[in-house]
Amino acid sequence: MKSSIYKSIIGLTILLLTISCKVEPQPIEYGKDQCNFCVMNIVDKTHAAQYVTKKGKQFKFDAIECLVNDLSEKNEDDLAIILVADYADPGKMIDAKTATYLISPKIKSPMGANLSAVSSKEKATELLQKFSGELYTWETLKKRLSDK
Repeated sequence: MKSSIYKSIIGLTILLLTISCKVEPQPIEYGKDQCNFCVMNIVDKTHAAQYVTKKGKQFKFDAIECLVNDLSEKNEDDLAIILVADYADPGKMIDAKTATYLISPKIKSPMGANLSAVSSKEKATELLQKFSGELYTWETLKKRLSDK
């Protein structure tokens, strides 16, 4: 009888641990959550970012440049999800690795890098024509920001 109780307790513990370690992003609570890099409140729905580790730990950022700066000290292979806000659809998060980035002095971002992301190259080209600037992929953006 005792062994069946222990088995039940162990099974319940394993189930709870599995449920509590979901590897999925949590919504950013704008105006409440703070940037994990610069500790500013996250208020801008067009420039926020986040990543989730493979263990399910959440890291949220007020600007894409804060995310990139934070990742410069980490191994991306340890991350399950990297998301950035879609400038063209405020509040929507998109995959950072497939997004196209625009650095334009005419679009201000919270930390001053003037960096925005959009879900497609076509949308980025439209923004480039409207605001001017330079386009980047995830890899070229990381290199550009690490050169400073």
